[in-house]
Amino acid sequence: MMTPVTIVGAGLGGLTLARVLHVHGIPATIYEAESSAETRTQGGQLDIHEHNGQLALKAAGLFDEFRAIIHEGGAATRGVDQHGTVLLDQPDDGAGRRPEVLRGDLRRILLDSLPAETIRWGKKLTGVAALGDGRHRLAFADGSSVCTELLVGADGAWSKVRPLLSAAKPEYVGTSFIETYLYNADERHAAAAEAVGGGALFAFAPGKGIVAHREAGGVLHTYVELSRPAEWFAGIDFDAAAATARIAAEFDGWAPALTALITDGDTPPILRMIHALPDRHRWGRVSGVTLLGDAAHLMPPSGEGANLAMFDGAELGNAIAAHPGDIEAALTVYEEAMFPRSESEAADARLTLELCLGDRAPFGLIDFFKGALMGQHKSKP
Repeated sequence: MMTPVTIVGAGLGGLTLARVLHVHGIPATIYEAESSAETRTQGGQLDIHEHNGQLALKAAGLFDEFRAIIHEGGAATRGVDQHGTVLLDQPDDGAGRRPEVLRGDLRRILLDSLPAETIRWGKKLTGVAALGDGRHRLAFADGSSVCTELLVGADGAWSKVRPLLSAAKPEYVGTSFIETYLYNADERHAAAAEAVGGGALFAFAPGKGIVAHREAGGVLHTYVELSRPAEWFAGIDFDAAAATARIAAEFDGWAPALTALITDGDTPPILRMIHALPDRHRWGRVSGVTLLGDAAHLMPPSGEGANLAMFDGAELGNAIAAHPGDIEAALTVYEEAMFPRSESEAADARLTLELCLGDRAPFGLIDFFKGALMGQHKSKP
């Protein structure tokens, strides 16, 4: 079986590509390893930026649906020191430049916008073989295979499509996040809920920090950030209750309302080791295949990852539509714009990590936000 556009990965980037192609009347098929859209939770809140993520949703014809899922007030930002002293308190101004939505809600409106037959669930890619003339054969764990004239790797950090284009592999950046949740926080975790406020809380010191977001339904979603070697984390059994105490010990002396975001977690702590591709990751044109999102330009978290993946998807979809019958021209146009864009964003992402956890923390980030309020910087992270 030969399909015109084959997308590997049903994340936000792959779904946006399929939707933009659908808007233009171009069929696509997505192969996704997970068995269904409900296989796992889809992470926390995302701020969707007007210069990339929102443009992608407009190209997909889903901007009104996006507006309907915004967490009103969620764009508020509060910065504190380790003692809980408020250094910055920026309310949500309602301007819509970077409104917050749940990743799961955003993925749902993309899924609902596609014909049911677009996604093949339970298709774990095990290998890709080049057939010549830009064609490829994909093999799946269930023993099936498919051939395609255009292959798009939207399969994330550990992409199985990437080796067709590049030998680059993600490397650990020296920082890991530990994820926790507090539920029914206003009643059960009042001090932590008050500290977080109505939107996002940032509490940083050199090499460590606590970031929390208020989500709908009284949920506090926390990422504890620690700059430590991979071996340090390998020495912690995250399946054991002692893991929480071990992580909390790194914040000894911090305000109890902040450490409660760790110690009072209603879910076991989940380790998220942060990896990145080289900032200038790019490849020579290879016929019939390209990448988008983290598969193309994995970088440290900066608030741009989902936005960039969706923008990649929209830009690639528009390029394909603008070059009917000329796949190589479409891919060339897409990649020539994507490479410098992702390089710039990757550099910004590393700067953001330094602002958060570097020697000047927390004041590097506070100064950044104050500068953004004065219009001196882009509105990131």
